[in-house]
Amino acid sequence: MPDNPTFSIRKNRNSGMNKLNPEDSFVHDWYRFVLSFPPHFVREYICQFGLKNNQCVFDPFCGTGTTLVESKKIGIPCVGFEANPMAFFASRVKTDWSPNSSGLLKHANIVAEKAYQILAEAGIEDESISNKHEKNKTTPSLRVLTPEVEKLLLKNSISPLPLHKTLVLLDCLDEYRHKTYHDHERLALAKALVSSIGNLHFGPEVGVGRAKMDVAVIPAWLSEMNRMAESLYVLRPLQKISSNVFCADSRTMDQNIEPNSIDAVITSPPYPNEKDYTRTTRLESVLLGFIKNKDELRALKKQLLRSNTRGVYKDDDDDRWVSQNEEIQRIAEAIEKRRIELGKTSGFERLYHRVTKLYFGGMARHFAELRKVLRPGAQLAYVVGDQASYLQIMIRTGKILAELAQSLGYKLIEIKLFRTRLATATKKQLREEILLLRWPG
Repeated sequence: MPDNPTFSIRKNRNSGMNKLNPEDSFVHDWYRFVLSFPPHFVREYICQFGLKNNQCVFDPFCGTGTTLVESKKIGIPCVGFEANPMAFFASRVKTDWSPNSSGLLKHANIVAEKAYQILAEAGIEDESISNKHEKNKTTPSLRVLTPEVEKLLLKNSISPLPLHKTLVLLDCLDEYRHKTYHDHERLALAKALVSSIGNLHFGPEVGVGRAKMDVAVIPAWLSEMNRMAESLYVLRPLQKISSNVFCADSRTMDQNIEPNSIDAVITSPPYPNEKDYTRTTRLESVLLGFIKNKDELRALKKQLLRSNTRGVYKDDDDDRWVSQNEEIQRIAEAIEKRRIELGKTSGFERLYHRVTKLYFGGMARHFAELRKVLRPGAQLAYVVGDQASYLQIMIRTGKILAELAQSLGYKLIEIKLFRTRLATATKKQLREEILLLRWPG
């Protein structure tokens, strides 16, 4: 850290800090994580950084594409990395504004009519079922997942009848596959799965709520299709603004991005806590076929920054990047000491100290690799959060990341308070901050 680092406090606006304003809903609400940072944050920093339409914004942890979508809306070219295949898919689709809105809806209704027909022939209604088809009164035989696939889901995350209807709709989407519309139609189903069809709730951790014995699946999907069409009608003129998304690990800048091509980074990496980000997207990832077995789930987790103990593997070695950092070593030792004092012996608890080092080592590796693609003078904004998830040992994430970045040649501009949030275990307020850096080149 510099001798006199700048720490500034913004007005605390917790109540609406992460909420999606109605005027921002176009595209952003196609599919979005509960705690995605808001679009106005991206606008604020595009403006503060003075970015022009001949420059490029990069989000190396792009999630569901908030930075990319907002950059494209403003007319700024953008690039994103995302290692989670479901989130990557969402970002890619949300930055593809080429489909004709009326054509999209016409095709969606063809698919819906076929799905209604199949359900009706089995004696299953889906709310506003077409009157053209007679209902068979026999007890329907429901489609199910294979045992291997079902084990991947959170137990009871979707009820049998809604699952059957969803599988019928997926089959119809494949049968009537349209090269221009197919991905948008699948993303709309992913959104409907988590918002309407499944039994999940987000608060912000994903959990299983009250079971819905039946859901109008096709109407829920068509509602999301209408939402998409409305956005595309308005934003299609901006479709040619350059946007590229790669299913890639942010700790490795390979051939996806040209050297010295990035003018700004606006992002929010995972925080060092026990949040398993693959659980958040598990239902739609499995049903849309992005994860088919435990081996694929393991392979996915190995591509992610190590931020929780469920993603730690024996051969992980990112901790070597911070082996000489005294503060990180002190925190890890304090966590392990507290674990021993409390007599915590589970396999995950034994990994708390290690995942802390792996997390910061992975971020150091990210900062080191990122230098390859930054232009001299590039400006960076990282939303990061303090944590006390590991046996209530405080981790000042923003301060530590600032030190790591500086050790790799970045200049610390400022650390701002973004908001505070209540820690579940301790009932204390934890800081979420905006780490502002510059790459001098």
